[in-house]
Amino acid sequence: VQLQACGGGLVQAGGSLRLSCAASGRTFSSYDMGWFRQAPGKERVFVARINWSGGSTYYADSVKGRFTISRDNAKNTAYLQMNSLKPEDTAVYYCAAESGTGYTYWGQGTLVTVSS
Repeated sequence: VQLQACGGGLVQAGGSLRLSCAASGRTFSSYDMGWFRQAPGKERVFVARINWSGGSTYYADSVKGRFTISRDNAKNTAYLQMNSLKPEDTAVYYCAAESGTGYTYWGQGTLVTVSS
C-alpha cells in the first residue's frame, strides 16, 4: 500500500489542523493505521493509532484530549484532527500502516508548524 499524507501548514497556537493520509490499493481496511511525528533534531515518536475498523484508538499522553484519529475505509483515508495546537506540536507528521509485523508502510510526511 502507498500512503500520501497532506494537510500540514502554519497555524497559531490554539488553532486546529486536520491531516489526511490517503492510501492506494484495495486492502486499506485490513491495516491498523498510525500517526507519528518527528520534531527538528529529535527522533520520530508515536502520536496515535486506530485499528482496522476504527473501533479502537490509542494516543500518546502528549496529545490525548487534543488530537483525534479516525478513518474512512470507503475513502481509503485516515485522518488526524489536531486541536488546541501548541508550539511543541511542531513537527513533520507521518502516517503509517501496520501489517501485523510492525509499521511496514510509511507516507512521505507533512510539516506542521505552530507559532506562539
